[in-house]
Amino acid sequence: MFSNWSFCKALAFVASLILLPFASLADKPSNWQMGFQEAVTPTMEKVNDLHNVMLVIIFSTAIFVFCLLAYTVWRFRASKNPTPSKTSHNTLLEMVWTGIPVLILAVIAIPSVKLLYFMDKVEKADMTVKVIAHQWYWSYEYPDHGNFAFDSYMINDKDIDKSKGQLRLLEVDNRVVVPVDTNVRIIVTSGDVIHSWAIPSFGVKKDAVPGRINETWMRVTKEGVYYGQCSEICGPRHGFMPIAVEVVSKEKFAQWAEQAKTKFS
Repeated sequence: MFSNWSFCKALAFVASLILLPFASLADKPSNWQMGFQEAVTPTMEKVNDLHNVMLVIIFSTAIFVFCLLAYTVWRFRASKNPTPSKTSHNTLLEMVWTGIPVLILAVIAIPSVKLLYFMDKVEKADMTVKVIAHQWYWSYEYPDHGNFAFDSYMINDKDIDKSKGQLRLLEVDNRVVVPVDTNVRIIVTSGDVIHSWAIPSFGVKKDAVPGRINETWMRVTKEGVYYGQCSEICGPRHGFMPIAVEVVSKEKFAQWAEQAKTKFS
């Protein structure tokens, strides 16, 4: 199994090189994008690896079934077999076509369960950020850094400043700020209806459910500004509650936290 798994990963790597010209930047979606945005967390890297291997398995299965069907149509056509066989059962064949799918499912299930466990388990969180969803904006709290809180609204089109690199429908007035290379526990809940806090580059997508606390985590390995959006249909302004996370050095984060205590007191 391990040799087959290594072979699948090798094929996935070749496929990623072919699709590289169509890849997206890490911070935002791009025109004519194919595939995921660039991974900047260990979680998203593992998601990419599993996704690429799954592509190999899916395409291999589809090609095999197509070839088998084409051979069957050609081999057992009426002109070739005017008197068809009346055989209705084949024990060996039935064992094979049952056993192979079970094996394929096992190959898929084992890394999938490992990934789900990795995504869910917060290992030694260095800090916590609480996310509260509202119709239609986000609120954030920093309980480990003075317990300050602030709201984050989308910037309207007329106020977008392209000279600062602000993006329409994605930029917000108050960004979430976290330090690089830090295990950040994200606690998610909602004040009204179900929302979903999602950032593609982080591999994070966690539902915000009223009356319930959900938890996820992230460790961003590259500084920058990363964008996401609510991924749960939550009302008529569902498409207007973006997420912007600014990842800075640990020194800059400490300075920002001290300023935020005053700004958002």
